[in-house]
Amino acid sequence: MPEKPNTPLLQAVVANEAGEIFELDGYAAAGRCGERFSLLTVDETSRLPHGSELMRLPGRHPVVHSLETNELTVLTENPFEPRGPIHPVAAFTPPGHVVTQVSAFVENTDQAEILPLFSYGAVGWHQGRFQSAALLVDAEPRQDLRQMPPAKVEAGVRAMTARMPKNRLLAHLTRCALTYGCPAAKNFFLGRFEAPLPTAVTCNARCLGCLSEQETQSKIPVSQDRISFTPSPEEIARIALTHIQHVPKAVVSFGQGCEGDPLLSAEAIEKAIRLIRHKTPRGTIHMNTNASRPDLLEALLDAGLDSMRVSLNSVRKEYYQAYFRPRGYTWEMVCESIALAVKKGRFVSINYLNSPGFTDSVKEAQALLNFITSSKINMIQWRNLNFDPLRYWAAMTEVGDSGPPMGMMRLIKTVQQQFPQLFNGYFNPSKTDFPRSGTLQGTPHG
Repeated sequence: MPEKPNTPLLQAVVANEAGEIFELDGYAAAGRCGERFSLLTVDETSRLPHGSELMRLPGRHPVVHSLETNELTVLTENPFEPRGPIHPVAAFTPPGHVVTQVSAFVENTDQAEILPLFSYGAVGWHQGRFQSAALLVDAEPRQDLRQMPPAKVEAGVRAMTARMPKNRLLAHLTRCALTYGCPAAKNFFLGRFEAPLPTAVTCNARCLGCLSEQETQSKIPVSQDRISFTPSPEEIARIALTHIQHVPKAVVSFGQGCEGDPLLSAEAIEKAIRLIRHKTPRGTIHMNTNASRPDLLEALLDAGLDSMRVSLNSVRKEYYQAYFRPRGYTWEMVCESIALAVKKGRFVSINYLNSPGFTDSVKEAQALLNFITSSKINMIQWRNLNFDPLRYWAAMTEVGDSGPPMGMMRLIKTVQQQFPQLFNGYFNPSKTDFPRSGTLQGTPHG
């Protein structure tokens, strides 16, 4: 039974079979972190950000707080007229926001299929608007869809296609932008921020939440098709140089959701980096990677790779392995890659995949603090883990109990306080911004 706070509570919201979302009089909204439920308050939530999506979760029952009985209750049907089944509602928030509590629900074991690859933030209703359990960690509008008018994206596609009609990587990015709505690809065609350079057709990890490839027996649908070819160094360099030469503080990045791990395409990438650096010292050449191959990484660093972001769900070996399920590499090799990049003076981030209830657990939090101290990384990019939260917690609990959650807000604040020079945010920075402050880009707001 969660303790009732002194601040105003959010009203519970649910959805009917038709997907219509409505508030429930007499019931307060709850959130969930692992096995712990808590009431959603105005002070610890923020207005639902623009670009969020509200989702009905079939095969599940909402957990809400009855104001009449002062108890948490599981609702299997609408307590008011018209009667009928109801479902939990979750918020998928846009880039730059970290979910601090997930939607409070329990599974109907007869009907609950694994959820698609999204994050499932808790949401409620207050004074005529939706409020979500999310923390703004990066206010940069890099992936704000309001600044990506479809007509301008399409115009950019036409212009780039006229310039590079036979570039296969450009054709792939066109599909990413127009078919899948990829914000990174759209930014390339809009001539701003960061341009993606997908290259890798294979991966040496089998992540539970892989966006582009799932095992045959998996019931999880992939979000987009993986790239089916390795672009030539010349194709890669042409895309990168087009972006770098026309965009202030340009970033070009290997390692996208539509590919495997770029280290497995190191030969083509090394040649592409050298072609880029032969033409210009401008721009930031970046890689998002699992950092599994330090032997291949060193050549890329020597060729001119400026920064690296390493994806981690945990900084503890057993929990990392349970999610990434590596093939042919070890946790120690990941740490070796990080140490190599730091030693060579590169900007190193971790892409920290967060799931409230595990990430903010006592043991994981302490391990993170120790990891920051020992690794000397430059930045944490606080990212939401897009995976069914109950299934993820179960997978982590199979490894071992990590203790009660301390809360995502408290965890992030503790990291800030103990490591004031550490950069906290969401997006890959330009190398011209590497010496910037390490504070969060935003805070909760009402």
